[in-house]
Amino acid sequence: MNDVSVRPHALPLIAIGILGGLLSGLFGIGGGTIIVPALALWLSMPQKLSAGTSVAAILPTAIVGATTYALQGNVDWLAAALLAAGIVVGAQVGSHLLSKLPVGAIQWGFIAFLAVVIVSLWFVVPQRDDQITMTALMGALLVVVGFVTGILSGLLGVGGGVVVVPILMFFFGASDLIAKGTSLLMMIPGSLSGTIGNFKRGNVDLRAAAYIGVAASVCVPFGSVFAGWIDPLWGNIAFSAYLAFIATQMLVRKLRGRAAK
Repeated sequence: MNDVSVRPHALPLIAIGILGGLLSGLFGIGGGTIIVPALALWLSMPQKLSAGTSVAAILPTAIVGATTYALQGNVDWLAAALLAAGIVVGAQVGSHLLSKLPVGAIQWGFIAFLAVVIVSLWFVVPQRDDQITMTALMGALLVVVGFVTGILSGLLGVGGGVVVVPILMFFFGASDLIAKGTSLLMMIPGSLSGTIGNFKRGNVDLRAAAYIGVAASVCVPFGSVFAGWIDPLWGNIAFSAYLAFIATQMLVRKLRGRAAK
């Protein structure tokens, strides 16, 4: 069990939630890629506790974000259900591995994945009327994608949107808005599953998660509305810049860690 020795003040937690909520709505992500490093680096929370707290904070954010996209007709309910079926199981596996394995190799692989996605975003621009063509094979692949995403969610504290959104656009033919709305809906059971697993293992600060989650929930609708206003090309450019920031941040932390050894 991790001892929650660090008790951050409410104001910085709310600030993290505001930023995470805006980015969640804009990009269809859970916000964990902002929440985890902010808790670990800015507020000095232990890495595993930061990851578990992030997964818990993503739950209310995903609920509000998915509702906002659904009201605009930008959710593929069947695809979200299939992804969720995989992510619920994967999140349990990931939260179990979080307390067992060093995540260094997984972080390097995730950085490489982000690099591929960043390049792809400059060459593939989805159309707003694109839809997922569902077949038996597509359904099975969506479950597999959800399972892998759930493992990454439990291990790295991300909601999975940075994985699912580009995959839905590039490999399943979804529009950018449907990919984002479907991603947020998928995160709801995944975040719940991961939070239960992390709570059992002492890897979550519920107080911090509540502050961040409430603040993010208030702001996520504004991000989702803005996502519908901007052109898909500019949405791709903004998303690639965001992913480049994440990849650079992770790479710098990894290199600094190696240099300190």
